[in-house]
Amino acid sequence: MSISNGSNSQILYSHDGCGAPISDSAVDHEHVDVLGVKVSAVNMVRAVELADQWVMGGRAGYICVTGVHGVMEAQKDPGLLEILNHAVINTPDGMPMTWVGQVQGVSNMDRVFGPDFMLKMCELSLDRGYRHFLYGGRPGVAEKLKEALEVRLPGLQVVGTYTPPFRTLNEQEEETLFAQLRDSKPHILWVGMSTPKQERFMAQYVDRLQVPLLVGVGAAFDYHTGRIRDCSNWIKRAGLQWLHRLLQDPRRLWRRYLSNNPAFIWNISLQMLKLRRYPRDVERSCPTTQSNAEGVFDASLCQPNCNRDSSS
Repeated sequence: MSISNGSNSQILYSHDGCGAPISDSAVDHEHVDVLGVKVSAVNMVRAVELADQWVMGGRAGYICVTGVHGVMEAQKDPGLLEILNHAVINTPDGMPMTWVGQVQGVSNMDRVFGPDFMLKMCELSLDRGYRHFLYGGRPGVAEKLKEALEVRLPGLQVVGTYTPPFRTLNEQEEETLFAQLRDSKPHILWVGMSTPKQERFMAQYVDRLQVPLLVGVGAAFDYHTGRIRDCSNWIKRAGLQWLHRLLQDPRRLWRRYLSNNPAFIWNISLQMLKLRRYPRDVERSCPTTQSNAEGVFDASLCQPNCNRDSSS
């Protein structure tokens, strides 16, 4: 995991159980502050470069792909805020993240859409020889995605799939997953679940799966199997992809977009005008912060309904 040390560099903590800090300039990069969420100030080329360097390093870590929905969920969920801020990379999934970054002075920051990032990493894998594992989706979707990716990118190594239940894994299911991963030895595990479920899964299991990189890509499984129709590039650049999604699935998405989007505009305006601060430090803002057996902060133990002190 990575923790900002107050500059653009990071301190990385090994995932070998000893917790000893190690330095790795290969993944150093800038972040912008979006309501207390550290969003990586990257574009697609830089995001792929950083992910490639991380995989080659061999340690376990996870990437979050965060847009307005993830940022707003983190406002009411201190555990999710901590998870996002400890990602190796937290890519700007949406034009609002990019616009905020540009206002904060990062001119080369650009949108890194989860499905596009997935394809770029798969393309790179043809040269690198990286193996991929697909975790998530409704029954049959991961298998269809495997077929679609292998047709699109001949030679791509998709070495396994797993469709989890719509609940926490039990011990037997965990062991089945662990066994599959031990046998297939993937370099990248793609997690196709909803936010914040996929982020919590990655934070909980990153140290146990023995996979160098976990990436939460949300609806990418559905995009690449045709379950969700993509939109024109001009719609994406205008920041209106949410509307395209809403028109396809209004019954499920109307509440998310019609509550989160206005709230985001209001809160980011307060931040930009310096009328309100949005702390990144969950340990100060969450009175129910918990530690694990080793005394290290564990975001998964922080209560989702804990109230944050917005004035701190």
